[in-house]
Amino acid sequence: MNRSGILLIDKASGSTSFYLVSLLRRLTRIEKIGHAGTLDPFATGVMVMLVGQDYTRKSNTFLNHDKQYRATLQLGIATDTYDIEGQITFRSTAVPLLSEIEQILASFQGKISQLPPMFSAKKVQGKKLYDLARKGITIERQPVLVEVQIQLTCYQYPMLELEVSCSKGTYIRSLAHDIGQALGCGAHLFELTRIRSGPFLLEQCIPQDALKQTDFDPFPHLMRL
Repeated sequence: MNRSGILLIDKASGSTSFYLVSLLRRLTRIEKIGHAGTLDPFATGVMVMLVGQDYTRKSNTFLNHDKQYRATLQLGIATDTYDIEGQITFRSTAVPLLSEIEQILASFQGKISQLPPMFSAKKVQGKKLYDLARKGITIERQPVLVEVQIQLTCYQYPMLELEVSCSKGTYIRSLAHDIGQALGCGAHLFELTRIRSGPFLLEQCIPQDALKQTDFDPFPHLMRL
């Protein structure tokens, strides 16, 4: 049996990407397990898990895929991590009009310059930014050019729901923060679900809980490209 391939998992909220790797290592008894793009612990959705050396060595190919998300922003509150897990840094009682939001979102379409958040795994001079951020250290970061397409799906203050298609390296948390800044009321990322990674869709994914079932066999679910 070919024991290498792609396993699509719908990551549960509260789990880390590393936890999924360790879970699959125990389940498959294969050491070479990787993934094609991490998700924050609070986020859910498509995790492209790479099983076996034949696929882990192709990780860069999968990492370059564009992605699509369902994102819920909470307006009126900004946090240091730009998401629901951070400490509150700003509050506002301003309630933006729908027309204001539509105007601001129009300025975030296409190619935009984005500053990576301090609370991220991005490395600067060999150090992960979140290690510095946890010590209260903020350093200068270089902006990155990314490409996004945003569709507004629902607005009921304080919640703003968006569907975002984006290029590799886009931080949805930064996008939420920047939109809040542009609106003048502050915002943070309240919920996030990755619904697509390259050609792989959420509907194709196996629920994470399936991996905990003692009789679950992952190998028939492996995809090969």
